[in-house]
Amino acid sequence: MSNTALQPAQPAPAIRAYLGGSFDPVHRGHVQMAMAVYQRLLPLAQAQQRALYVSLLPNARSPFKRQSSDPKHRLAMLKLAIQGTPLYIDELEIWQPPPVYTIDSVRTLRQRYPADSLIFIMGMDSARSLNKWQDGLQLTDYVHLWVFYRDTMPVPDTDNARQALQYWLPTPLQAAVTDSPAALTQPISQPSFIQTPTDPTIEQAILKNPASGRIYIDMRQVAAISSTQIRQTLQQQPRGDSEAVPDSAAGNHTKPVIDEQMTAASAINAIMNPPDPLAKWLNPAVYHYIIAHQLYSAAQFR
Repeated sequence: MSNTALQPAQPAPAIRAYLGGSFDPVHRGHVQMAMAVYQRLLPLAQAQQRALYVSLLPNARSPFKRQSSDPKHRLAMLKLAIQGTPLYIDELEIWQPPPVYTIDSVRTLRQRYPADSLIFIMGMDSARSLNKWQDGLQLTDYVHLWVFYRDTMPVPDTDNARQALQYWLPTPLQAAVTDSPAALTQPISQPSFIQTPTDPTIEQAILKNPASGRIYIDMRQVAAISSTQIRQTLQQQPRGDSEAVPDSAAGNHTKPVIDEQMTAASAINAIMNPPDPLAKWLNPAVYHYIIAHQLYSAAQFR
């Protein structure tokens, strides 16, 4: 009888997907994209008996944006936006001094989770400009890409729209496109760290074991919501404190009291209940947080 102790089974590598962005503010389109990925990956993860984590990855400040809200506010709004969902928040970038580049984050994630399947989520507008990012063409050395088609873009007039869309990507990435999201659950073969670069045996082994990140183009159209557009709309919203003041406070005693009360109530109601299109774009809890903390006032973003 063997006296060798039985080793506990190692858990299967997890599947981890990340949607990065400034989330300034987070809107329904962000959550819609993350949830679409979660719902598509969940049956695959269950069939493979693997854990699934889909996370929002707020950045410190985009290298392409001059100004953004305080990280504590963006993080608080994210927590409100994902309440009641299976989504997570990863704070890898948000507390780092800017600029923080995506390539640095995916390298860190790969070091943190060397055996897991890592997926980075983005829109086609971002994917087609990866050649302009800091080492953007190297992202697939570390992660798979899940690319969403945007409903602001024309649909290619062809029977195979996904195949046509792959030619929107930078040329070096086009061969990585796959028709199946299941391909993104496979681990990426990572080159070993070269301890002795002059050793030809090691160099040859690395050449035969290239990174193999895949790209899946999701043809489901996601809502064309822009955080910039939301901020601009919020800047045009009355803050309500001036509108909610009865005329009598300004020395005008000609209005009946009931009219004053109705005017004040109307102004307060306009603030607490987001008008269209904000009601379509923002989670009500996020909208109330914005109003309570007076975010995105015109003066703030001048």
